[in-house]
Amino acid sequence: MLEVVSGFTVVWVIILVGYATGRSGVLGEHGQPVLSRVAFFVASPALLFDTLSAADVQSVLGPQLLVAGISALAAAGLYLLVARFVLPRRDGSETVIGALSASMVNSANLGIPIAAYVLGNAALAAPVLIFQLAVYTPIYVAALDSTTAAEARRRHTGAAGNTATHDAGRSAGPRRSPSRWTSFWRQVGHVALNPMIIGSVLGLAFSATGWSLPGPIAESVSLIAGASIPAMLLAFGMSLVGSRPLDKGAGRRGDVALASGIKLVIHPLLAWLVAGPLFGLEGNELLIAVVLGSLPTAQNVFVSASRYETGLVVSKDTILITTIVAIPAMIAVALIFA
Repeated sequence: MLEVVSGFTVVWVIILVGYATGRSGVLGEHGQPVLSRVAFFVASPALLFDTLSAADVQSVLGPQLLVAGISALAAAGLYLLVARFVLPRRDGSETVIGALSASMVNSANLGIPIAAYVLGNAALAAPVLIFQLAVYTPIYVAALDSTTAAEARRRHTGAAGNTATHDAGRSAGPRRSPSRWTSFWRQVGHVALNPMIIGSVLGLAFSATGWSLPGPIAESVSLIAGASIPAMLLAFGMSLVGSRPLDKGAGRRGDVALASGIKLVIHPLLAWLVAGPLFGLEGNELLIAVVLGSLPTAQNVFVSASRYETGLVVSKDTILITTIVAIPAMIAVALIFA
């Protein structure tokens, strides 16, 4: 129990230092995104390679991967179902962002540090990370591509219906978009080139084959990997500066409350049900599944909302609320299981 509290204390102290750094402005207005990109593109792939190359492949691709996938998809499905009956009608794309906010965990910026300092091994975050990058990302990108395209067609059709009679003969159809297969293979390429996936796959390959890097190169990789966790936590703390959630004028308080409730309460419960009663995990393995399911909403959701210009308020507010509440909630989960 003392180790659990100590691990979360380490995480919170670094986040608070990041917040103070952001408030001071010592790194300038671009400090937070640059630090995040260094962690994402350089240090984190090195950390994943360094940890997974020494990990057991079966433990990474075993039940924890299935627990992460089933619980996340179930949480997203629950949001879609409840939102249909209790929330005002939203565009399909905004509803997809809401479902992502309720189910997609911050497996990198917080998942890796918590796995390292609380669960004892950064590689324990790999199953969730791999599921979200290799499986979940193509699914939700395809859903957003489909819904936003349909919404664009509806808007175009509505605008065409209001044009003057002499323009009626002109083509009212939207510009030809790439085929679904083109979009699919483009997304496969994005996933395959993701630095997190590259680091994970190389690490698993080295673990499965017993390969190892030459001493000086291995030491260099380890040094770079050591920058990952502090960089991610510092950048995350900096991102909290100036955040003001639940603006009444935005009209999305219900959406945020539903997404946050599912993420903070239902998702960990689903992880417990899948890991325990369904797969028979217990002890430390059950703790790992529930703690990882308790992680807050991933910042990638806001990135996707910005990319598709939909669900910005829901994603931003849910990320902030779940991030503030999730770490105390994970402390409670860890203490209960401890």
